[in-house]
Amino acid sequence: MKTHTTTLTMTLIAGLTLAGPATAADRDDQLRLVVPPWPGVTVKSEIFAQLIEPLGYTTSKQQLSSTVGYNTLQTGDSDAFLAGWMPAQQESYDAAMEADAIVDLGNNVNGARMGFAVPDYVYEAGITSAEQLGDPEVAKRFDKTVYSIESGSTVTDMLNQAIEADTYGLSDWEGMSSSTPGMLSEVEAAVDEDRWIVFYGWTPHWMVPEYNTRILDDPEGVYGADNGRSDVKTIVATSYAEANPNLTRLLDQFVISADEQSEFIRDYSLKERELEAVAHDWLASHPEQVAEFLEGVETRNGGNALDAVEASL
Repeated sequence: MKTHTTTLTMTLIAGLTLAGPATAADRDDQLRLVVPPWPGVTVKSEIFAQLIEPLGYTTSKQQLSSTVGYNTLQTGDSDAFLAGWMPAQQESYDAAMEADAIVDLGNNVNGARMGFAVPDYVYEAGITSAEQLGDPEVAKRFDKTVYSIESGSTVTDMLNQAIEADTYGLSDWEGMSSSTPGMLSEVEAAVDEDRWIVFYGWTPHWMVPEYNTRILDDPEGVYGADNGRSDVKTIVATSYAEANPNLTRLLDQFVISADEQSEFIRDYSLKERELEAVAHDWLASHPEQVAEFLEGVETRNGGNALDAVEASL
């Protein structure tokens, strides 16, 4: 079980745990998922949809921004959201929590992080912390340039503030911002030539497996506290969680790693495989995790959930 942040959530999930299988019949046979147009949550939501279909549930995917999604969770027009990124969405999250409109089931992705990134051959050469960027020889190898995404984005503003403040000795460095594909084309060119490059990186993303990306320690918190670590939460409308203990238990137990999400983002976004095939193949190739997801969960009519899912695969 994940760590929960509200009394309501702890009470709800504790009740499910003590009772063993979630024997109370769920009110709803449909789950309305908020799905912003991000590859990670797109695939993750499809995986969850395929997981619950054999259990007797259907999924409606609502292509909404995260901001709109928090509103529809409050108005009862959406049921759940698998991409509650914190602290990036903190304002919308806090407003919904203060209204007692949502339940926070904790992280569904372990290891999400952002920061100064390098290819693995740079990391293995000994560059493991942003503190080392101030060394003259190191700075020369990087041509005193940090590549970043769109100008005006929050993370590029963070980089520019660090340069202005001379954090890590970056005052004479250049922040080279461009589109995300533009930045990653620079990374690809550097990797092809084994050149040193430092750039804004994050996980989960396909850049991690594709370029063997490593994120440097960031003790000054340029990209956020705790070395740029982020939470990716499962958010459920309070009324839905209370009325659907069986599916809420499954939502709570649905947890993957950042590396796993990076891999299926690469399959879907970079390799351009069909969404349904990527999700199906992930479920079929992770039987132990599927069993963990379904522990104590039943089909909607009280049958064996794991048998139903295995038969569907």
